[in-house]
Amino acid sequence: MPSVKVLNQAGKEVGEIALNDSVFGIEPSVPAMHLCVVAYLANRRQGTQSTLTRAEVRGGGRKPWRQKGTGRARQGSTRSPQWKHGGIAHGPKPRKYKMDVNRKVRRLAIRSALSGKVASDSLIVLDSLQLEEIKTKEVAKVLSAVNAGKKVLFVLAENDDVIYRSARNLPGVNVSQVLGVNVYDILNADTLVVVKSAAEKLEEVYA
Repeated sequence: MPSVKVLNQAGKEVGEIALNDSVFGIEPSVPAMHLCVVAYLANRRQGTQSTLTRAEVRGGGRKPWRQKGTGRARQGSTRSPQWKHGGIAHGPKPRKYKMDVNRKVRRLAIRSALSGKVASDSLIVLDSLQLEEIKTKEVAKVLSAVNAGKKVLFVLAENDDVIYRSARNLPGVNVSQVLGVNVYDILNADTLVVVKSAAEKLEEVYA
């Protein structure tokens, strides 16, 4: 059972927490994490890109020159793909990129990502995270005190608008709730900063 030091907002050690093996101590499944990341990025795509085919481009109804006797290659329309202002051959059209991932695979991927952070000493547990007012400087001060990296993901037990609005102007810093956390955000972060109550809730949800 992995143990992690618990820090306060000033970066001082105030205790230790024993994390659940089934959530924070498993052998990471790379295929499961890869599948979830691919699905996450695919589902973010709008799929609204579109090009005009030769049938949709305006003009080109008249044959540009006669079929034979000019010495030039035969042409039927000035809107063929090889012409300037012609239609696009095999161009993108609106489509859906949605991918579904099995629930068991999603849960395995989350546990794998969390376990990977613990194994690489990239997980920091805070006893609590409270701000009196919306102030970006206060969040920056906390990150400096706990020696977090440039890309940080805060995981909270519940939505906290003050923390979210204070952290959103910091480049590379994201805030998520336990129920909204995803594999891509965990893997994309250099450091995972989890509030103690959120760590307990992660164990409750994913154990």
